[in-house]
Amino acid sequence: MANNDSLFTHHEHALEKEYEVCPECGSELVIKNSKAGAFFGCSSYPTCKYTRPVHEQEKMEAQVLPGSECPECGHELAVKQGRYGMFIGCSNFPACHHIEHEEQKASSKIKCPSCKDGHLVERQSRFGKIFYACDGYPKCKFAVNHEPVEGHCNVCGFPLLLKRQMAAGEKLQCAQKKCSKFQS
Repeated sequence: MANNDSLFTHHEHALEKEYEVCPECGSELVIKNSKAGAFFGCSSYPTCKYTRPVHEQEKMEAQVLPGSECPECGHELAVKQGRYGMFIGCSNFPACHHIEHEEQKASSKIKCPSCKDGHLVERQSRFGKIFYACDGYPKCKFAVNHEPVEGHCNVCGFPLLLKRQMAAGEKLQCAQKKCSKFQS
């Protein structure tokens, strides 16, 4: 019988969570969705604009990495929690702003067609999507969403092609947005 009681209590607790009230106006909180994810919002919106995240993020204490050394100031490095996830940075923050970056993979040392000084490197957006950008950023803002390939466009002569996966197989496309012609 105790087993049924614990199930009932768990179910009651779940129902309590579903019907929370707004701390500002007393209306019911409902789950809403945005491009940033799910959140609780007041049902009397736009009169009341109260919101809060569905999952409260716990603030992680910085964990020092023993034996590591900041190349800028010599203090130890630490694993920290930032707005875009976990990263490794200097434990002497805010005096030192050093952050360890993931090794950037050069795409076979393909020269940037825009600035002609930098090279295209593989990067990852905060949403996990891979793209290729000039390592001369922020001076050069050239970026493409598909893997770059050395070569010239047959139509406009642009010095970069993109490898595209199509239904008919792999094709090469001009990297210049004005042209974007597939190569034959």
